[in-house]
Amino acid sequence: MTPTTDLSFFHLISNASLVVKFVMMALMTASFMSWTHIFKKVKEVKKARTAATEFEARFWSGRDMKSLYQEIAPVRDHAIGMEAIFESGFKEFSRMRKQSCNEAAAVVESTERAMKVALMREIDDLENNLPFLATVGSTSPYVGLFGTVWGIMNSFRALSGVQQATLGMVAPGIAEALIATAIGLFAAIPAVIAYNQFSTQTERLINHYEAFAGEFLTILQRQMHLEKGKTGIA
Repeated sequence: MTPTTDLSFFHLISNASLVVKFVMMALMTASFMSWTHIFKKVKEVKKARTAATEFEARFWSGRDMKSLYQEIAPVRDHAIGMEAIFESGFKEFSRMRKQSCNEAAAVVESTERAMKVALMREIDDLENNLPFLATVGSTSPYVGLFGTVWGIMNSFRALSGVQQATLGMVAPGIAEALIATAIGLFAAIPAVIAYNQFSTQTERLINHYEAFAGEFLTILQRQMHLEKGKTGIA
């Protein structure tokens, strides 16, 4: 190890050992990917909240559910959130009603299963990429610390053959090693903050979806009981 007075950021990185360089590159890649997922997730959550608000306004406006379903059905592949849950539930409800067996319990049970499947799909979409942010946030500091330990270890190993060590000989190696920890924190902190924010927002949306599914199922049950009272069909 040769002493140097150039302690600039880029000089320290370029002169780091191969292992430390690999650690830095891995952390910077993880940081770039996490920021990509963060920006993507911001758009997804905003879109989901807007779609939920708009559909809920349409649903509770007093419109006929059949006409609302017919409006959604042609674009059901693009339906998200409550819209997708409603489409799946009403589709199954209508299908069961057309069958010869018209028992209210069977119709409601089948409709509930269809909505649960749609709800699980929406939950999977909302939680997509959150595990990656959690992984980056929890592991990046340790990966950076590994690079730091490795760099400091190499610095002290290089001093083993020197009779008199000076601060100028030790400082560059320690400085380049500490950069790995800094990059690890740079990758971890935004990922942790984003994960916590998105987890809270996602949980609220999921609770909103579940509440809507329960209310929609109650409406269908009430409708079935009213029709049962009128027709006398069990």
